This record gives sequence, structure tokens and C-alpha cells, in this order.
Amino acid sequence: MCPSSELCPLTLVFGGSASGKSAVAEDLAAAGPGPRFYIAAMEPYGAEGARRIARHRQMRADKGFETVERYTGLKDLRLPARGTALLECLGNAIANEMFSSAGVGPEGALEAVLQGIEALRRQCSRLIVVGNDVFADGAAQYEPSTQQWIAIMAQAHRRLAQQADRVCEAVCGLALWRKGAAE
Repeated sequence: MCPSSELCPLTLVFGGSASGKSAVAEDLAAAGPGPRFYIAAMEPYGAEGARRIARHRQMRADKGFETVERYTGLKDLRLPARGTALLECLGNAIANEMFSSAGVGPEGALEAVLQGIEALRRQCSRLIVVGNDVFADGAAQYEPSTQQWIAIMAQAHRRLAQQADRVCEAVCGLALWRKGAAE
């Protein structure tokens, strides 16, 4: 366990859509010291959003997580105790800061989220962050705001991968360790 002045170990788990990244990250967090906090960053927009949130809650139902909903202002979040925290997910946290009326806007989104992750690392025994591989679709043309989100996501992934003790890519439900190793 880290003293509050130090940063706890960080694991970045990333993967494409339906890669199994959430299940891999939840299993890693469930094996960590308690209490276990699931920091949910997805704002519940529409029926599809509600279905995704319900599916994720069902996936973690028996894993002993306390869910903490946090959409923006991650650096101001105070966890009630030290333990293992899982941030699900980086893409939503950045999008919320960029596009939500409560967010800091595109210019400050990257630093707001990275500062929030650092603040969490000072409060936890272990932090696991779920990232999204949205970088491999070739030459797809997106709206400028989506292209900006992708560019900020790329910067966030690079910075977190540099800082992380362990980096895991989820592919077809398998954990492929890119930095560090499975415990």
C-alpha cells in the first residue's frame, strides 16, 4: 500500500470494442485489496446507454465493487477509503470533459483527466484504468470534434502507458501484457 503522498501502482487495460477489456480489468481489480471502487464515467444517455450500463453492472455484480458515478471533475473525487479503484473508462472521462456542460472543454480535457487519475493514485492501493483502442480504423473520416477526441485519447494513452507499472491489451477476451506482467 502506498502512503498518501506517493502514487499507487497503475495498470492500463485497453482494447477495441467488445475486446473483453472490461472483464479483464474487473478481474484484475477484484483480485486487488479491498475495498473495491468502480468509478463509472459513462453518462446514461438514451436507451442504448442505459443497456450498456446495466450490462456492466451485471458483469460486476458479484465482484464486491462499490460503484461511484463520476462524469467530470475526477480530480475532486474523494474515495471513502484506500483500496483498489477501477476507472471505466478513459474514453468516457475525456468525452465528458470535452463535451459536457460540466466539463472543462476540449482545451483542458486531457490535463483534467490525467490530473484526476493522479489524484486517484494518491488515494488508492491500486488503480486500474480502462482505455479504448480507437486508433486502428484506417482513414475513416470523422467530424472535427471526433477527430479531436481521438487525438486527445491518443495523447492520454501514451502518457498513461509511460506512467503505468503495467499495460495490458485485451484481445478476444485474452490479456496480452505489453508492459509489466500479470500478477
